[in-house]
Amino acid sequence: MLVHIHPQDPQPRLIKQVTECLRSGGVIIYPTDTIYGLGCDINQPRAVERICRIKKVDPQKAQLSFICRDLSHLSDYTKSIDTPLYRMLKRYLPGPFTFILPASKQVPKILQSKKSTVGLRVPDNNICRHILEALGNPILSASLPGEMVEEYTDPEVIQSTFGDLVDFVIDGGIGGVIPSTIVDCTGSEWMITRQGLGEIILD
Repeated sequence: MLVHIHPQDPQPRLIKQVTECLRSGGVIIYPTDTIYGLGCDINQPRAVERICRIKKVDPQKAQLSFICRDLSHLSDYTKSIDTPLYRMLKRYLPGPFTFILPASKQVPKILQSKKSTVGLRVPDNNICRHILEALGNPILSASLPGEMVEEYTDPEVIQSTFGDLVDFVIDGGIGGVIPSTIVDCTGSEWMITRQGLGEIILD
């Protein structure tokens, strides 16, 4: 189902519909501050597995990330953040970045890589923020399958291509074509592992 949610002033009734869907194990396609993505409640393992089937990836091998509503929420899902790392995260979030961090015990096992790391995002997007606040916990952030990124900017095209595979496609306007910048912060030196939309200077 295609739902039109206002990007600046999301309608509470529609946000409630989407969060109820997520709580019941549903899968959505939603806008971020970069590209449209597949999402589900991270506490619904069957929904995570469903997204992996859509993307044709093994949950145990895929580096899956998820989005948090703010920096304090993000800190629940990673081990202790030291001062330099916190300053860097505060400087760049919310924004078009995915930070690879050591996973805390609150991260569901299905979302942890073999190295016990997790990718975390805080997108600068009103619709995401309202969904996360209503849901109370993060949602999965996975790219749409295939290589046709340019075609996946229009929610109506997304609906015609993937509508039968998901419960909701959220129309929050035309999406972007450039994914987030991935920064690996698990080692002693932080590294950009994918240059995307976000411009970052690593001290």
